[in-house]
Amino acid sequence: MNDALMSTYARLPVAFARGAGALLWDAAGREYLDAVSGVAVCGLGHAHPAVAEAVCTQAGTLVHTSNLYEIPLQAELAARLTERAGMDAAFFCNSGAEANEAAIKLARLYGHRRGVAQPAVVVAEGSFHGRTLATLTATGNRRVQAGFEPLVQGFLRVPYNDLDGLRAVAQNSPNAVAVLLEPVQGEGGVRVPDPGYLAGVRALCDEFGWLMMLDEVQTGLGRTGEWFGFQHEAVRPDVIALAKGLGNGIPIGACLARGEAATVFTPGTHASTFGGNPLACAAALAVVRTIAEQDLVRRAAQLGERIRDGLAHGLSPASGVREIRGRGLMIGVELDRPCADLVRRALDRGVLINVTAERVVRLLPPLILSDDQADRIVTEVCGLVQSFCAAA
Repeated sequence: MNDALMSTYARLPVAFARGAGALLWDAAGREYLDAVSGVAVCGLGHAHPAVAEAVCTQAGTLVHTSNLYEIPLQAELAARLTERAGMDAAFFCNSGAEANEAAIKLARLYGHRRGVAQPAVVVAEGSFHGRTLATLTATGNRRVQAGFEPLVQGFLRVPYNDLDGLRAVAQNSPNAVAVLLEPVQGEGGVRVPDPGYLAGVRALCDEFGWLMMLDEVQTGLGRTGEWFGFQHEAVRPDVIALAKGLGNGIPIGACLARGEAATVFTPGTHASTFGGNPLACAAALAVVRTIAEQDLVRRAAQLGERIRDGLAHGLSPASGVREIRGRGLMIGVELDRPCADLVRRALDRGVLINVTAERVVRLLPPLILSDDQADRIVTEVCGLVQSFCAAA
């Protein structure tokens, strides 16, 4: 049935017919507990009534007009997001890669306006920012880049969670005008930086006149137990990229900015045909309202602690477990060996998990998870990891 599709995915042998909350059912009616959320997209779970109602109502009213005209829902969404994030203005697009592209373009314009002929953006090893040519160049993963050379110029790479390395680049790279980082690295293995790291990045950006740009595509919208990942420290970035959980499955991305960065784009410098159309904004507004009304940010923090504590207790005897880490409902279990086979084993047991960075079991369950569902994830992952490590 897939002969007409390009071979860009190594898909698992299952097709889902419907979903509700944290559960999915395949075409044969078998139930699965979703601990991936469409890779951190469905924060409200599947078929959430508020999102379904918003999408259905808007689809029957007005889907798209383009950004040649005013879009009131877009203005409302921008106001809600900028208020939550402490930003001044928003640009809407369709994905995380596009949101990061907007940030990169914004940084280059910022640099040119400051008289830098060849502006450069500092990025981190182990990062993931997307698969467009610019964002895959920014990504710190050679596998993503291989075969797509020549890559885009204008990026400088530093180790993640290394303020000394960042300062060295700042002191020796006069073309650098911005830094683009994830508050917690997702694809890189759920790597949580040391306390004070983001504050130190903010201080360096202030010292050298850089824009502090954060890729919150995976960490944003309550995933880490705060509305945005940077809010775990008393800092504010200049630019934020959002997507994934913003639309709960309806494609939408956003680039938020404040201060001087919010004034860099002018009419004609950047655009998107579909970005921020009425349908996507209606879905995103429903998401933002639901997260606030149901206090799901706090719930994510509580659930994340529950799952991490359970994993720490259940996996303490497992010799192959290197570390259990994360923030909120962004959790990683690092093993001492490649463990991609665990994804298929979990699927056979009716649980959806993910493995990233070859050795890290990544859990990204929805924010609406119940306590019982959280405990089942712990039980299943512990059993799978223990048997896997014992057999290796």
